Amino acid sequence: MLAVKDPQPDFELPPHNEAALAGLREAKDHESAVALATGGVGLATGGILHPVGWILFGLAYQPLVRVQKLARLEKLTTLLLEEFKSEGIQIFPVVPVGDKNPIDLFIRFPRVTHLFISIRSQGEREIVYNEAREVLQVKRKDKNRLKIWNPCPLVELASYEKWLDKNRAVFGMSSREAQKTPTAKVLVLWSPTKAAKTHKEHLYSELGGMRILALRRKGTAFVIQQEEVTEFVKVWLAKYKAG
Repeated sequence: MLAVKDPQPDFELPPHNEAALAGLREAKDHESAVALATGGVGLATGGILHPVGWILFGLAYQPLVRVQKLARLEKLTTLLLEEFKSEGIQIFPVVPVGDKNPIDLFIRFPRVTHLFISIRSQGEREIVYNEAREVLQVKRKDKNRLKIWNPCPLVELASYEKWLDKNRAVFGMSSREAQKTPTAKVLVLWSPTKAAKTHKEHLYSELGGMRILALRRKGTAFVIQQEEVTEFVKVWLAKYKAG
């Protein structure tokens, strides 16, 4: 168990759990309504303000993916809250990180473990890790041609960990908690995108009975499918909870 100082009594965390989930739903519903009214264009500028300011969730993403992204975040946040609320989970969706893509989900089990989750989809394609070049590549099922995935989700995940260390005060963390708490960096592939089954055996790790693609680029990032998120969090939490 890490020895860390509690935040001050009047410290207020950013929106998380039920409050954040309500915000995701508001932003998704509003973005859907605006996209419908404008023929699918969606919000392109900050000139339209949403009540309570939740539209900032939507504006963090590119217009063509906003509604889908918000719906996916809503689904995963709901599932994780149902499964882990009794474990003290704190879920922070759409955490802004400078000029980079936001952290889709920052999950915190205070003093136990943290998880950074990036949700990505490349449509009906397979994801291949080129170990020699240390890059992710995207392969269409009907073609053998591979395209490098930019910006690389693995590099983004690594940058989130550094961001947390510099911005730990946002979550009321001590430097020790931010730096020493076990952290998982997770790339979640959303169907129909799949990880190719051609990766070499040494790229996989066993965790609580799960066989997981563990890619080492600026640290280790785990690559899982959307339907594996709850199980992954469960086995990862169990790994550190006893300590």
